[in-house]
Amino acid sequence: MEITLNDIEVRVLGSLIEKELTTPEYYPLSLNSLTNACNQKSNRDPVMALAEEDVVRALDSLRFKQLVVLSADGGRVPKYRHLLAEKMGLMPAEQAIICELLVRGPQTVGELRTRGERMYPFGELAAVEEVLNELMVRETPLITLMARQPGRKEGRYAQLFSGIPESVEESSEARPEAARQRVVAENERITKLEEEVAELRSEVIALQQMMAEFKAQFE
Repeated sequence: MEITLNDIEVRVLGSLIEKELTTPEYYPLSLNSLTNACNQKSNRDPVMALAEEDVVRALDSLRFKQLVVLSADGGRVPKYRHLLAEKMGLMPAEQAIICELLVRGPQTVGELRTRGERMYPFGELAAVEEVLNELMVRETPLITLMARQPGRKEGRYAQLFSGIPESVEESSEARPEAARQRVVAENERITKLEEEVAELRSEVIALQQMMAEFKAQFE
């Protein structure tokens, strides 16, 4: 998609959406409240420890990308709100799904249903699947279905605001035991030695043949 966000921008945007849906009475958010939301330990993956300066830089970048604005509500403390719903034409159910993917990373349909209930009453898995499909078939898709990882029954969905997610299949595969790695290394060493011995034998046979031919000249 045209907009690409870094990890901090993703967290800031996701936190703004979350607070609008879960605690609208405290929304828009001040810089202090937004920083606390970004750093909270619940409903976050990974957990971050951002300074207010980090959040300010992310806000400035998101404002330039027309995803965040300074609220016009007035007051002595500046407050911020997101523009994602207006800019992308998103319904509350779609915002809830995108928010979950922004603040917690790739998830299965079941995880999105369970975790997204705090922001929107999905009810059945089919309702979540319908929203996911709508977000994927847009002219500019906002999410994608990742390849199923070894050992998992379901594929996970990921947001595309930070770019196409890298495949994690290779890194998720179980590493061989240390003993197995040593056996493999020993086998490779023995194979290499056997190849070297075979090569030396061929050279010795060739030298013996040359010596025999040389001696034959004087007989």
